[in-house]
Amino acid sequence: MVIMLGATVTLIRCGVLVEGKLFSKQKILEAERQLNQLRRPAVKTIQSEDGDIIDCIDIYKQPAFDHPALRNHTIQMAPTYDTTKETKTMKKMDRWKKRNEEQSPITVKQTWHKSGSCPQGTIPKAILFTEGYRYNGAKGDIKVYNPSVELDDEYSTSQVCLINGAYYDFESVESGWAVNPSVYGDRQTRFFVYWTVDGSQKTGCFDLTCPGFVQTSHEIALGAAIHPISVPHGLPYQIIVYIYKDPVTSNWWVQYGERINIGYWPPELFVLLSYHATSVEWGGEVYSSRVGTTPHTRTDMGSGHFAESSVWGTSGVIKRIRVHENSPGLKFPDIVNTLMDEFNCYDVKYLSDYVEDPEFYYGGPGRNYMCP
Repeated sequence: MVIMLGATVTLIRCGVLVEGKLFSKQKILEAERQLNQLRRPAVKTIQSEDGDIIDCIDIYKQPAFDHPALRNHTIQMAPTYDTTKETKTMKKMDRWKKRNEEQSPITVKQTWHKSGSCPQGTIPKAILFTEGYRYNGAKGDIKVYNPSVELDDEYSTSQVCLINGAYYDFESVESGWAVNPSVYGDRQTRFFVYWTVDGSQKTGCFDLTCPGFVQTSHEIALGAAIHPISVPHGLPYQIIVYIYKDPVTSNWWVQYGERINIGYWPPELFVLLSYHATSVEWGGEVYSSRVGTTPHTRTDMGSGHFAESSVWGTSGVIKRIRVHENSPGLKFPDIVNTLMDEFNCYDVKYLSDYVEDPEFYYGGPGRNYMCP
């Protein structure tokens, strides 16, 4: 279990904006509070053909009983008044009813019933989401480097990350490469997976160092060293990472190299991510207690070179940025924003003009004459 206390640097994010509007933090937090109220351990979950998710929750665990006044409430399973009982007045109306039967409106049903039903002793609860915020996968080609990590309790990573939750208290699943002495005991570049349920405040787990990630592949070892490694002005070497949600089981799978499915995070580990991600991030991350302080850490991001999109390719780069939204298949994201902390220490370039497929460059040396 890794606890992250310092600041991190994340460079590119997609999925933050919808129709050109930026939601305030207050609105996001309120929406998440309401979603948390809706989400209860489900006896059964039904995926409706119209996109709704119906949770069948224990009737005694429904939100009503969170109210203090209903703590000792006894459920009335049926009304005392029988509304189906015929009356004389109704009998008199039968003849009129038959004459007008053809003009009577047809009673409609709910779409989710086509996909299943909730068992006795449960109630159906619809979990609704805003269109445009459902990400079920993300992919990227990440150039592999061996950045210098100054101290043993610091690390540098480059990864693909899917997120759901508030800015300081989010759930995420991530995969890419890392130089992390405190976890791996050396400064080699290694392939990793990582997950957290609280923005890495108290939780955060690399590879198989704690219960959670279920490995299925016999070909890829989590935490194993990567070879060969790119060097500035040298041959480029990359890993291809794809994290995606299984539409039937809701497991979050990690795929390596476009063919090897390594394993998955079960949805039971999460609350928000058990449904989908609301944002995707690609980029570099440096962890150090000396981020944002003087003297600043000398730990590199990417190759240790500032973002450079020239033909020499000296900096970190992620290409073929793709997301999996509601519809099947991968696509380039509609909206992409760059996000950078401490631009004098690390920087980012997003190249979208005059190229067939947009590319993302990032990196930096940490402490330098502009970043003391």
